[in-house]
Amino acid sequence: MKLNLVLCEPEIPANTGNISRTCSVIGAKLHLIRPLGFSIEEKEVRRAGLDYWTALDLEVHASATDFFAKYDLARLPMFLVSTKARHVYSDMDYAAFDEVFFVFGKETRGLPEELLRANADKCVRIPMLADMRSLNLSNAAAIVAYEALRQTGFAGLARRNAAGGL
Repeated sequence: MKLNLVLCEPEIPANTGNISRTCSVIGAKLHLIRPLGFSIEEKEVRRAGLDYWTALDLEVHASATDFFAKYDLARLPMFLVSTKARHVYSDMDYAAFDEVFFVFGKETRGLPEELLRANADKCVRIPMLADMRSLNLSNAAAIVAYEALRQTGFAGLARRNAAGGL
């Protein structure tokens, strides 16, 4: 399965750097939708991504309109990750698809309400305590990405490290 992690207007460089590292090690494509709250040349992004930045499959989009014109939300297996969703991320069958997109909103506001309402059946959430606002963006991205990979038996990923493991 080809995974795509989509960050719509990310604001915190360290989150994007951490997500870029996750994408690099699992072979996922990272989509960044402008405006960004930082430059991708900033040292905070590169520091969090470390030496994985050069292995990153990255596509930058001028706007959400441009992204959704190229990648059709109605046609593709695209899941909007939000604390406001009804469906739990782990209840979805990602293994049924050759390619999956997980779309995340900006750290301070999430995805636009109108987008979530219009696509409620494609919205997923990560369970947490009711009185907590949200998880860190990079943690949320890793959680849903690894669930999709788990459902495929981690196809294409090494089950042991290069040294063989213990």
